[in-house]
Amino acid sequence: MEIKDEKLQMYRHSMAHILAKALQEIYGKNLKLTIGPAITTGFYYDIDFEKSIIPEDFSKIEDKMAEIIKRQENFVRKEVSKDEALKLFKDNIYKLEIINELPKDEIISLYYLGEDFVDLCRGPHVENTKYLSSFSYKIDKVAGAYWRGNEKNKMLQRIYVLGFYEKKDLKEHLNFIEEAKKRDNRKLGKELGLFFVSDYAPGMPFYEPKGLIVKNELIKLWREKQKPRGYIEIETPQIMNRKLWEVSGHWEHYEQGMYTLKIDNEDYAIKPMSCPGCMLFYNENIHSYKDLPLKIAELGKVHRFESSGELNGLFRVRCFTQDDAHIFIREDQLEEQINEIIKLIDEIYSIFGLPYQFYLSTMPVNHIGEESTWRKAEAIFERCLKKSKINYQINEGDGAFYGPKIDYKVTDALKRSWQCGTIQIDMQLPKRFNVEYVDVDGVKKQPVMLHRALFGSLERFFGVLIEHYAGAFPTWLAPVQVAVLPIVDKCMAYAKEIRDMLDQAGVRVELDERNETINRKIKEASSQKIPYLLIIGEKEVENRTVAVRKRGVGDQGEVKINDFIKSIQEKIKNRVLE
Repeated sequence: MEIKDEKLQMYRHSMAHILAKALQEIYGKNLKLTIGPAITTGFYYDIDFEKSIIPEDFSKIEDKMAEIIKRQENFVRKEVSKDEALKLFKDNIYKLEIINELPKDEIISLYYLGEDFVDLCRGPHVENTKYLSSFSYKIDKVAGAYWRGNEKNKMLQRIYVLGFYEKKDLKEHLNFIEEAKKRDNRKLGKELGLFFVSDYAPGMPFYEPKGLIVKNELIKLWREKQKPRGYIEIETPQIMNRKLWEVSGHWEHYEQGMYTLKIDNEDYAIKPMSCPGCMLFYNENIHSYKDLPLKIAELGKVHRFESSGELNGLFRVRCFTQDDAHIFIREDQLEEQINEIIKLIDEIYSIFGLPYQFYLSTMPVNHIGEESTWRKAEAIFERCLKKSKINYQINEGDGAFYGPKIDYKVTDALKRSWQCGTIQIDMQLPKRFNVEYVDVDGVKKQPVMLHRALFGSLERFFGVLIEHYAGAFPTWLAPVQVAVLPIVDKCMAYAKEIRDMLDQAGVRVELDERNETINRKIKEASSQKIPYLLIIGEKEVENRTVAVRKRGVGDQGEVKINDFIKSIQEKIKNRVLE
């Protein structure tokens, strides 16, 4: 991610050199330095060292960095030839690899820090370490990192350091980290019984009953919002022949991310996306202009290979459900349909209280189709966004290999951005699959196709919601909406009656029948983030009422059960955000 504050970037980059010098002064020349850039929260340096850097070493390294800053040493730039650089770094295979990739006549810039430390670097840096005397930093963690991100290369140690102008900025970020840990979808997924991942299926989540309730509520919403807009729903096979993926272009452009297998001595692949299967469905019948727009939706279970180091709860998985739709239209229908999808996505995201930003992703280097076709499609997207007075950013070169796209990035409660929904114009796959319709003049023509996902993937969107709400889902989405908690056994019969009434009213309810104190019952139900707790004591039995305790608010007093049911039914029906 780009660091917009150039001065902060320079400070962090300078601090990366101070970190590198500190490491060499502590551990000696056997420690090999590789690269150390500035990043959005600080900086890091990758090192090749036999000894593992552990948390107990952090304070020693930080103290050495502080000592170097106090020396008030200069950063001095020097330019050398390629041959001179090769001699200077002759004992560092990583620096040599970088230098050898440069042209023979390249002028190489170095930066000295004091007299005994030098590193390859373009700069810039602060003039003297005294300018960093008030800079606030803290070693965050050490992680494994392959040299140049290639799994075939040696695993290095990456030392991450947080770095900010002032202590208050660092403190604020540390508080953010602590809050993010509390909201981590992996942690809450386990604590709330939503999902888990097994070593027998890395990156492939198992949904527990409560998690499946949430997923099914998302699917219910997805279907409900599409039905009045004329969508039909299909299901296509999980495994299809290599020839299909060659026609679509995925075998050429995406084979590394596909799971492949042999069946009857032929190559097959587990689908990484649903588009080609939808093409086959379209071609099963003859279509006319009267059929368009033809809106075909599919909850496609897809598999994509992700390296083990990138797997992250529900955010980065190998198996997930895409809420796809492929819309076949005439070219003159493009703007109308794009605008309809924009409104649809806004309607859905508003339900969750999720703000979002638009990004227009343009033609990548590795693309199919003529550039003129791409530019035409990009212009249509821009026209739609401008007519709707939507602010957007250009994401240069990040389109799909078959067409440009509008990406939706939602912002969660911690101000983090997550890519979710997407709209993509595709003028390539219909051509590759000979997709046609009979126009009003009887001539066969090729439709344009829109790819569209509302959530993006159910797994990622679910993960976003877990962390956005910190597991405290709105009542309509909560796996358990009401817990009935009898104080003593003599209240149990009435508590069961209340449970049955709620269940018949369509409310997801649990009854705590354990022989535990009411305080313990309340504490455990609250830890499960259940929106409403109904406390049943002798007074409530006598008055045919319930004592309501609302999540995040507290005691709401005594309420007649029919009034409570009516109230919660309205909240569920209208998907109220509480």
